[in-house]
Amino acid sequence: MYWGRRFIFIAFALFISTELMAQGAPGEFYTRHLKTQNTGMYILGSWAVANIATGVYGWNQYSGDTKYFHQMNVFWNAVNLGIAGLAIHNNMQIDPLTLAFEEALAEARNIEKILLINSGLDVGYIGVGFLLKHLASGSDKRMNLMTGYGNSLILQGSFLLVFDLILYGVLHAQHMNFVEGISLSMGDSYLGFGWNYRF
Repeated sequence: MYWGRRFIFIAFALFISTELMAQGAPGEFYTRHLKTQNTGMYILGSWAVANIATGVYGWNQYSGDTKYFHQMNVFWNAVNLGIAGLAIHNNMQIDPLTLAFEEALAEARNIEKILLINSGLDVGYIGVGFLLKHLASGSDKRMNLMTGYGNSLILQGSFLLVFDLILYGVLHAQHMNFVEGISLSMGDSYLGFGWNYRF
């Protein structure tokens, strides 16, 4: 009888804890996660719009490598604007409250992996920019184009590197705080159940 009551109590307590994690905490966590992602995309979109606006002006007003610098900024940030808009649109289709514990963590980890991969690509963009500038000196016909494009890649790659690393850091901190909070809650609940049962 003693063990039977204890088993029922523990099973009920674990069921309640699991339900709370599945329905409450993961939804709240991923809601914050999506808000942070969207904030990042609004920043990226604003950067893109500013670069497109100044790029169109510079493309028409300047000549030489400065013209091509602005030209590449327009091309590059048209893509950035599309990425930001698509990401925000996709995030709006997600209902965070329907995600289970493992689903919320898996989605968070996927975004973090993407940001780390992007950071590696950003370093590559910067490297290509410096390579273009180096090769420009040996090409009379394309010197202005390669110099302008190279400077643009260095600027855009540097911005994206800082952007991706900061966004990764913020999202990863949220992720770890959530996991630690769940671990502490489960530990406290377990200790509390044991203490209450003994007395």
